[in-house]
Amino acid sequence: MPQLTLSRRKVLLGGGAVAAVAATGVWWRSQPPDHDQPRLTVGEAYQQAQSGEITLIDIRTPREWKAVGVPVGGHPIDLRRNDFAEAVAVAAGGDRSAPIALICATGGRSARMTLALTAAGFSNIIDVPEGMMGSRAGPGWVASNLPVSRWQQ
Repeated sequence: MPQLTLSRRKVLLGGGAVAAVAATGVWWRSQPPDHDQPRLTVGEAYQQAQSGEITLIDIRTPREWKAVGVPVGGHPIDLRRNDFAEAVAVAAGGDRSAPIALICATGGRSARMTLALTAAGFSNIIDVPEGMMGSRAGPGWVASNLPVSRWQQ
């Protein structure tokens, strides 16, 4: 049987990789935070965005917009932007009390940003927990055959 020899470097590199994978797995599997803000189904979000009742903000990343498209009637604003709250306010016409619905891929980021924007002084943030790809809340925008527009950079 061959002797297993591990250098300190291999142990540290391997341990770092295991820790990174474990941390990533925990983050992706964590449940969206609970909140008491209003929620909309994707169908309701689409209809209300089309009628002008809400401002629909797609908070996913440009890579996701390019892969799947942006909901018709939605404004793509990457949640990683340093000026995210200001960009959302601009999309809502500067009115932090206007109804603003957030959609992401599966509802986790929209729930987190619903809480963050509420804490930042927005008073009418609405979550779309199904997201674009579906979640426990429902099938999602894409599976519901709601229209998307192709995102061009």
